[in-house]
Amino acid sequence: MHRERDATCGKMPVMDDRARRREEPLERAAQTGADWLVAALGAAGVEYLFGVPGGAVEPLVDALARAERRGGPRLVVARHESGAAWMAESYYQATGRLGVCFATTGPGATNLATGAASAAANGSPLLVLTGQTPLPTFGRTAFQESSCTGIDVVALFAPLTRYNSLVSHPAQLPWKLAAAVRRAFHHPRGPVHLSLPFDVLAAPPVEPVPAPPGSAVHFFDGEAVRQLAVRLAAARRPVLVAGGPWAAEEDALAKLAEHLDAPLLATAAGRCAVDAAHPRFAGVVGFAGHPSARRLLVDPEVDAVLFAGGPLSEWAADGWDERLLAGPRLIHLSPDPEHFSASPTAGLQVLGTPAAVCAELLGLLPRRRGAARADRVEMADPAAMAARTSPLRPEWLMAELARRCPPDSLFLADAGNALAWATHYLLAPGKGPRGTGGSLRALLDFAAMGWAIGGAVGTALGARGRPVVCLTGDGAFLMSGQEITVAVQERLPVLFVILHDGALGMVRHGQRLTGAESHGWALPEVDFAAWGEALGIPGLRIRAPEDLEAVDFAALARRPGPALLDVRVDPLACPPMEMRGRTLRRARA
Repeated sequence: MHRERDATCGKMPVMDDRARRREEPLERAAQTGADWLVAALGAAGVEYLFGVPGGAVEPLVDALARAERRGGPRLVVARHESGAAWMAESYYQATGRLGVCFATTGPGATNLATGAASAAANGSPLLVLTGQTPLPTFGRTAFQESSCTGIDVVALFAPLTRYNSLVSHPAQLPWKLAAAVRRAFHHPRGPVHLSLPFDVLAAPPVEPVPAPPGSAVHFFDGEAVRQLAVRLAAARRPVLVAGGPWAAEEDALAKLAEHLDAPLLATAAGRCAVDAAHPRFAGVVGFAGHPSARRLLVDPEVDAVLFAGGPLSEWAADGWDERLLAGPRLIHLSPDPEHFSASPTAGLQVLGTPAAVCAELLGLLPRRRGAARADRVEMADPAAMAARTSPLRPEWLMAELARRCPPDSLFLADAGNALAWATHYLLAPGKGPRGTGGSLRALLDFAAMGWAIGGAVGTALGARGRPVVCLTGDGAFLMSGQEITVAVQERLPVLFVILHDGALGMVRHGQRLTGAESHGWALPEVDFAAWGEALGIPGLRIRAPEDLEAVDFAALARRPGPALLDVRVDPLACPPMEMRGRTLRRARA
């Protein structure tokens, strides 16, 4: 091969070793089972592996170092393994690509369990990789042993995953990886787990690199969809409800609402499926819901309610209020047959993905025009949205964030009061990270405190170029705030907004609503702005409306790194959580 000579010394230029490695095919570069694994994931489109290194996964970390030099998948180091899982799960939500997280054996693996359970509850494809002591050491009480004769990690992940297996020989790795990834994307979607012994990761690879299948699968029950079309065609006033994140795909419910000129509601979990600026959006039903949405669902003129994309859980069905979402007018659409166990009295249950079902319905149903009244979102306390007080009213804060953050911002609402306030009052217009649905995402039924902090990191990595706003409470931040340092290290434009009320707010208000003892909710005084300053990022103290109005949100969104707002909110302001109070009072009766 002809090469130009160096003009200064007359010698053939030497290709930089790092550049040579980048040019090598990933297949040729594989040296160990771990190299094969990373190359296979890269061939399937995986960009990042989120995890915490440790001895049992050192071959995997070595392989990631080699892959990164060649432009392959890259390691993102979380501060806690649960944070790694939430980063990976949110990366999937932002991109549609498989999220991958890993941890070492023993406590590293058990720390991933909460993140896996969260992904299972939300139907998110997630590949969970856990290290394992070498196979010959099983049963000998090796350090952090978590084999079948120790703390059995495979048994631990069995109820949390859709596929779960120990890779006991290098030859099993290609087949089990392909099976796991395929199962993660097959409905009902969810997390899958592989336990990887050190010696399997370190052994030479035995197969060429395939790209494990991993893409969205759409399907529907044809006969049930035909019955659904008949029901909707005959309905005088149908209402559509986005019940979960699956309804966000391809704007399925929004397109059908336009076609039928029908009101479009959402649960708190389904807010990610609906753009709050959509002309048919009429509010949130269930937890933190709007009076306008509740009135619609008890309106005797409404003769068909299509609930799509999620389970009829406690928070979705307003504490299982049968007046809202039960009876013959209810039509339950879900890709997960397990969801139908909570809607046994529905008039019709339809198995299928909302994207596929709604696309089919668009071809079966005539387009309606002017068939429905215009329904507007009605807030529980609209006056509070204009109340300029110190400390700040959370309602006012949500309205200001919706107005002042860049229009392409993506919002994540953490579990706790932040979730309730954002669900009800943060009606920021805008599309979700893949151009569909809405710009606010929350995790409902499992609702792990602190998930949104790591989730904001994964979202920002997946939705590069879009600002991310993490809404969290001081209690949740004290649980998982260490993950903000990952945003610092990765130079991600994430704005962390801490609703600071000195309390485990939902516990405090829940005790008051249920008549329980007021106990165990108080938090110590913490200067979170100083925390941000210590990290070298903007840490702003917001004590009065003027402080927030002085913030240049556009400038913060442009900076290469995160920022933190320590917002003192009114500790006595009770979020719209009356539904939860009713459920707990019934349980105490």
